[in-house]
Amino acid sequence: MPEPGKKPVKAEPVPSPAPAPAEAPGAPGEALASATEEKGGSPSPEGSSSAVPDGLGAPDDPIGLFVMRPQDGEVTTGGSITFSARVAGASLLKPPTVKWFKGKWVDLSSKVGQHLQLHSSYDRTSKVYLFELHITDAQATFAGGYRCEVSTKDKFDSCNFTLTVHETVGPGDLDLRSAFRRTSLAGSGRRVSDSHEDAGTLDFSSLLKKRDSFRRDSRLEAPAEEDVWEILRQASPSEYERIAFQHGITDLRGMLKRLKGMKRDEKKSTAFQKKLEPAYQVSKGHKIRLTVELADPDAEVKWLKNGQEIQMSGSKYIFESIGAKRTLTISQCSLADDAAYQCVVGGEKCSTELFVKEPPVLITRPLEDQLVMVGQRVEFECEVSEEGAQVKWLKDGVELTREETFKYRFKKDGQRHHLIINEATLEDAGHYALRTSGGQALAELIVQEKKLEVYQSIADLTVGAKDQAVFKCEVSDENVRGVWLKNGKELVPDSRIKVSHIGRVHKLTIDDVTPADEADYSFVPEGFACNLSAKLHLMEVKIDFVPRQEPPKIHLDCPGRKPDTIVVVAGNKLRLDVPISGDPAPTVIWQKTITQKNKVPAGPAPDAPGAAGASDEWVFDRKLLCETEGRVRVETTKDRSIFTVEGAEKEDEGVYIVTVKNPVGEDQVNLTVKVIDVPDAPAAPKISNVGEDSCVVQWEPPAYDGGQPVLGYILERKKKKSYRWMRLNFDLLRELSHEARHMIEGVVYEMRVYAVNTIGMSRPSPASQPFMPIGEAAWPGTAPRPPPGPQLHCGRPPH
Repeated sequence: MPEPGKKPVKAEPVPSPAPAPAEAPGAPGEALASATEEKGGSPSPEGSSSAVPDGLGAPDDPIGLFVMRPQDGEVTTGGSITFSARVAGASLLKPPTVKWFKGKWVDLSSKVGQHLQLHSSYDRTSKVYLFELHITDAQATFAGGYRCEVSTKDKFDSCNFTLTVHETVGPGDLDLRSAFRRTSLAGSGRRVSDSHEDAGTLDFSSLLKKRDSFRRDSRLEAPAEEDVWEILRQASPSEYERIAFQHGITDLRGMLKRLKGMKRDEKKSTAFQKKLEPAYQVSKGHKIRLTVELADPDAEVKWLKNGQEIQMSGSKYIFESIGAKRTLTISQCSLADDAAYQCVVGGEKCSTELFVKEPPVLITRPLEDQLVMVGQRVEFECEVSEEGAQVKWLKDGVELTREETFKYRFKKDGQRHHLIINEATLEDAGHYALRTSGGQALAELIVQEKKLEVYQSIADLTVGAKDQAVFKCEVSDENVRGVWLKNGKELVPDSRIKVSHIGRVHKLTIDDVTPADEADYSFVPEGFACNLSAKLHLMEVKIDFVPRQEPPKIHLDCPGRKPDTIVVVAGNKLRLDVPISGDPAPTVIWQKTITQKNKVPAGPAPDAPGAAGASDEWVFDRKLLCETEGRVRVETTKDRSIFTVEGAEKEDEGVYIVTVKNPVGEDQVNLTVKVIDVPDAPAAPKISNVGEDSCVVQWEPPAYDGGQPVLGYILERKKKKSYRWMRLNFDLLRELSHEARHMIEGVVYEMRVYAVNTIGMSRPSPASQPFMPIGEAAWPGTAPRPPPGPQLHCGRPPH
């Protein structure tokens, strides 16, 4: 909130039709905020005001809909700011639609709450609509680019503006180091040490006098020189936990007990002219001096640590005696030196407490943004500099407590800290942070509604009577249930018709197919507007009475003795049941036509020795199929011949010739089999037109489309140093190029692409060459070093 006596900063609108500034994208993963301008010419309760000139009408805007556009604004942390947009309404039959965005794609209407309010009003006199965006208690993460869009039935206009948030700082004359620096005594002969290594007595009186001259947000991290003893002494019990986390206090209960036991001895001492201060603090690894002044310069002293006398050992403890001064120097302070110390002279003693402050815990590997579907598992991982360090997890600035373990699970693994959400919901979307005593890592979680993808649709089947028909499909969610329909009516399973659901695969099996089973079959997933359909064709058998010595005959129910092409999905079972007749029983021969391309030498030229060239010639051959076992087999009985292929492959595609012979004659039929599959993986995509946060991705169609037209493509992106691929589109891309957006400038990315046909999705293509989005403004003088290896970028070359 703003400081007392200060008014919130106001972002006054600017008149249209001045061109809008280029949009400044918001920082990725930051919290959102914005606000609106208060109406009227006097300050509002929040302290913001909007000065509107008298007589302001609704001037015609020859360029767009805005009469007044929002202007860039600045605000200090904790302050308020309002942005306003005015739209001419004289020519509008209905109120215009206005949307506020942060960055390029985050709609602020879903962020309305404590820090953000949206207001609108209409002035009937001037016929002007007023739309306001109001921000209160501004935070540093609110800074960035914003956009206001206004639209009517046949018009559209937009305006970009920027919010800058400044940190709250104290006056320049405040010197915290001088407040904590040891006071030097002139002429005492005392050795003065380096201020970076020594810590002395704390001058609390001068610090408290200066503290009233500035205001500091208590939530900001305290400087390293602040006296933890004094902070705890003045703090309320509700603040103890926050102070312990901020200053790395591991034994808060013990420290409070030591603080309570401190008693300043105000009575006059006969042995000491100057006693030890009640408390000292020193950073881990530094050294500190504890000094007293004695009444008798020749008196002997003893130094005690937790009641035990300190013995001189190496360079750890150094005892000094200069005149009446006695000094104990403790070098390379560690947590073991955090204790109570006493100086004893005869029967008198003075005591002090020493607090050894650990260095702040730093973030060594930050959190990564996550994009998941509803119901998926989310795991944030962050690495810090100290093993077993105390950390806090926050969501949208609110700490996640251990009482919420039913929703969140916290895990520590050495220096790594994990936050796990087993099943994400839309309410889990937001900004998550891991906070330590020395920093904070921030990441954004985006949760999207689940969409059902069809990996394999059901295909038309052609089977013979009494055979088995199997319809099979595969969808993206293994928990989705569905119903099977026959000619639009729900199919009821029985002893002959079976329905199964295993994982993502749904299967309909019909045994002993009859002519009544020939129909349209559909699978409808529950809860999704999706319908997968296929037809069942029956290859009927015609049995005629034939006299003895009848020539052999192949009975296929197809006009012109040219059967339709038999289509089978790769991996499925192919069964060709060919009824035959003849007396005596005919011999059945199955053959497959093999086509190959040979080079045939051309005749030599009259004037040139040897071959002068070569020509191509297609050679057709037939392969005899006679195996009775294995993947491809032939089984023949008296009245039919069955050709079976287990798990159809691309090589099984072609023309099959069935020949029946007996002494009376022969008959022959050609059966064309087509095997369809998912497409081959496309080649690695190519990256071009790399901009500040976008690029153009281009690719080529796959070398083989699987026998079915390619319906579109799916594009994925990942950071170079990450293993997680993120899908960029849920609707298939029909073109061979796509403009990818919402990337972070200066981060190296890779792209890959999938091809999709009616059968399913191909394997992913090889990853593209790494590239780094970078804008033109990043080049001159201070351009970051490109990452190792090949990369793509655009913009002006560095000067």
